[in-house]
Amino acid sequence: MNKIFVLFLFLVASCTTNTSKEKNNSSSTPAAKPLQLIRIDSPTSGDVFTAGQEIKISIALIDTIQPDSIVLFKNNTRWLKTNKLSFTLKTEKGHPGTLMVNAIAWKNGRSQSASISLKLKSDITPQEYTYKVIKTYPHDPNAYTQGLIFHNGFLYEGTGQQGASTLRKVELETGKVIQSLNLSREYFGEGIAMLNDKIYQLTWTNGVGFVYDAATFKTLHTFGYSTQGWGLTTNGNELIMSDGSHIIYFMEPNGFSETHRIEVYDDNGPVKMLNELEYINGKIYANIYLTDDIVIINPESGAVEGRIDMQKLLKPNQRTGNEDVLNGIAYDPESNRIFVTGKLWSKLFQVEFIKKE
Repeated sequence: MNKIFVLFLFLVASCTTNTSKEKNNSSSTPAAKPLQLIRIDSPTSGDVFTAGQEIKISIALIDTIQPDSIVLFKNNTRWLKTNKLSFTLKTEKGHPGTLMVNAIAWKNGRSQSASISLKLKSDITPQEYTYKVIKTYPHDPNAYTQGLIFHNGFLYEGTGQQGASTLRKVELETGKVIQSLNLSREYFGEGIAMLNDKIYQLTWTNGVGFVYDAATFKTLHTFGYSTQGWGLTTNGNELIMSDGSHIIYFMEPNGFSETHRIEVYDDNGPVKMLNELEYINGKIYANIYLTDDIVIINPESGAVEGRIDMQKLLKPNQRTGNEDVLNGIAYDPESNRIFVTGKLWSKLFQVEFIKKE
């Protein structure tokens, strides 16, 4: 027999064998269909309730198959195991925010899950405050104030604007800048905080922050974060950051990794545009961007406990015509003094907050 012909027969046989193997493999048992047992019928994702309110949860069967059991979770914590399709979820007073409800149905060792996301507004009506001006100080009208600190008799200020952002040390009585550091032109400076003889400064959209020696302003190192940078303060252990949303982040100071977060809600819903922050006597004070309001936030729950109306703080005869919004809160714990100012304001004020009757 011709050797070439024999080789041809061998190749054909090999191809036939491989094709047969492929057919055998393709005829294996098909994957089981995804299990479809339940859906959460009510409420629906995005529905808003009040912290402390009881919420009726209804589960519907997708088919007629009755699950062996249903396990319920709220915010990823196991809460209830049941065979029922309706039940009541009791929410906690004083703890607003997002509530994730997840139901996992089991049948013959297999499971299927369904979930919804609910919003809990605060059950607390914020105390309304006004203010009293105790003393007025000069302030650099060219300072686009983003962060403000009082430490050992001096103000420390972080300013913004592309190509004009700074970190500066300022005499309180005169408004004179006695020490200053210019940020590179690509950075838009934001909030600052001082902790353990270091100053931390955020930038707006660069995702980069700077750590300086508080005495010399020498840059020690940088850190990164995945949100925008707006306001920054400290509780003495952690750095506390806002990003313009209703979320406040708690960060460890060494690597700037998030330890936890809170969602800020009042009795109407989420409070957004949280800007410059200051930690005063166990509470977070926050400027609300584009408003004349400062809110007082419980750092444990995120509930707004107070709202300060700062309208008409800067008098007409104190204006230059270039002013931007109220921004900047600093606290002197030794003398229990609070200072506030605004972007491009020519004045800084020592104020007292007074409860409205």
